[in-house]
Amino acid sequence: MAFYLTTKDFAVTGEEFSLEYDSDLDMLRTVNPPDSLHAYYNSPDYISHSDAKATLQDKLYHLIKKVSLRQKMRWINSFRPHRGSLLDVGAGTGDFLSTALKDGWTAFGIEPNISARKKAHNKGIRLEEELDGLSGQTFDVITLWHVLEHITRPDEFIRLLSAKLKTGGLLFVAVPNFKSYDALHYGKYWAAFDVPRHLSHFSRNSIHRLFHKIGFYVVGTRSMPFDSYYISLLSEKYKSAHGNFIRAFIMGFLSNIHAWRTKEYSSILYVLAAQEDLADS
Repeated sequence: MAFYLTTKDFAVTGEEFSLEYDSDLDMLRTVNPPDSLHAYYNSPDYISHSDAKATLQDKLYHLIKKVSLRQKMRWINSFRPHRGSLLDVGAGTGDFLSTALKDGWTAFGIEPNISARKKAHNKGIRLEEELDGLSGQTFDVITLWHVLEHITRPDEFIRLLSAKLKTGGLLFVAVPNFKSYDALHYGKYWAAFDVPRHLSHFSRNSIHRLFHKIGFYVVGTRSMPFDSYYISLLSEKYKSAHGNFIRAFIMGFLSNIHAWRTKEYSSILYVLAAQEDLADS
């Protein structure tokens, strides 16, 4: 592996971490992450586990999330028009699961963070801490919305998930793209590096290569254009301490314009199917 850049945990601790480039998979890895990441998630500043709407950043995040939840269900239903069973891995405070349940899916969720699970429970959503809590169950759809980047060994994790997928089932995996225009522009300040919580950093190539090794193929992709605006807003804050909303909006817009040609969006959703299912279809 070769050195790529040094960035820091802008969100919580200010600690510095290096990223290394894996040429075989065309991806980045966070070097020497802490053995325990609990303290890096257990913070009011970690918005994915929070329902707070106190700041402009909070309000923008939840506005985008509200729109995104409806879009996510449309994407899933376009590939799976007949409702079935769904597992959301890294369910956070349960908002996506709530949307899936209302849409007619039989939905389950995994969330290791106890604070997020409690917030979900207050909404009537029961989440398991680990996959072991769903022993013997399999699913038509498994979703990972910005989860795979948090996994130390994504290949091993995908193999575990594949055992929970029914024949003909689909994986929906959304991850940031370190080759996007906004990532290249912000460099070490790019908010989606989010070290040390993000341990793996993907490109379009790396998703294809990683899943191909495990017997999965990409059968569809969807751009996530809202992400470039939110990531740019955070990146501006990390770069200048106070942020610049107008500059962030311009950068988000430029990133999407470039991606319209290159397909290198700030975040991308990949829809994946097992090789044997494709052979049988």
